[in-house]
Amino acid sequence: MSAALADGYDRIRRFVPPFEWPALAEDVAEIVRLKREKNAIVLAHNYMSPEIFHCVSDVVGDSLALAREAQQADADVIVMAGVHFMAETAKLLNPDKTVLMPDMHAGCSLAESITASDVRSLRARHPGVPVITYVNTSAAVKAESDICCTSGNVKRVVESLGVPEVILIPDKYLAANVARETHVRIIAWQGACEVHERFTPRQIRGLRRDNPGVVVLAHPECPPEVVGEADFAGSTAAMADYVERRAPAKAVLITECSMADNLAVLHPEVEFVRPCNLCPHMKRITLGNIRRALETGETEIAIAPELAARARRAVERMLAL
Repeated sequence: MSAALADGYDRIRRFVPPFEWPALAEDVAEIVRLKREKNAIVLAHNYMSPEIFHCVSDVVGDSLALAREAQQADADVIVMAGVHFMAETAKLLNPDKTVLMPDMHAGCSLAESITASDVRSLRARHPGVPVITYVNTSAAVKAESDICCTSGNVKRVVESLGVPEVILIPDKYLAANVARETHVRIIAWQGACEVHERFTPRQIRGLRRDNPGVVVLAHPECPPEVVGEADFAGSTAAMADYVERRAPAKAVLITECSMADNLAVLHPEVEFVRPCNLCPHMKRITLGNIRRALETGETEIAIAPELAARARRAVERMLAL
């Protein structure tokens, strides 16, 4: 085993049994080789499994960080280790680059909760009210929007428009949580993340009872009553920053459970309690299909030029803030 592969395994040995590593190592080595050959990079969301996050990714982070890095990428090929809307966003910001999606079925319950037609209907019911669209949406929905947001910048985006009310789509819980922090009236859609909506206040209280002193960090896609039980609420990037700065002795991340695995590699001094809610869509991305995407060039993201231009404006307006 090469020194680089040995170092990669050393980082993730708590999560990958020794007997599984040889098969994974073959994919890791080939992905690294193919990236060099094709001038490619892998963007990996915080919810990727550790062998992807720590062994083959070039850029890691939340959706905002990936969007920014995609815009600045020097590579000819971008492989999105995330879900479909993230690959579309990377393509919007890099129209002349090849963006590959390892599994086109890696979707998102939020993205699937709303269509472009739904946005046009909302505008008809609320004429003149600007539409803010969470990045967890299709390019077609972004194209009908005025500006995008992420869970990390949503309040800033809402207040940047200087208006008394906005339409914020599609996550009803994100909308409810930001509504408690601003005087701007929020008109919401009824979408939800199938991972975050499963958390309950009773579960949080149970975690505190069973783990005295635990610090609870919640994602704002959780229901407001869950966020209300937390010590801190923020995007995955904000949660990672909290752990980096505060180094709590014991923490629980109320979000997709691979996030805790990845932070545990970086912060072995922190004990992470894991209420494991997996995202079935994120878990469709594997070393095997990342390798296959680089080998075959499948599946490439394509967006119609006129639609892309409109969607790009909404994303770039967010990035300009």
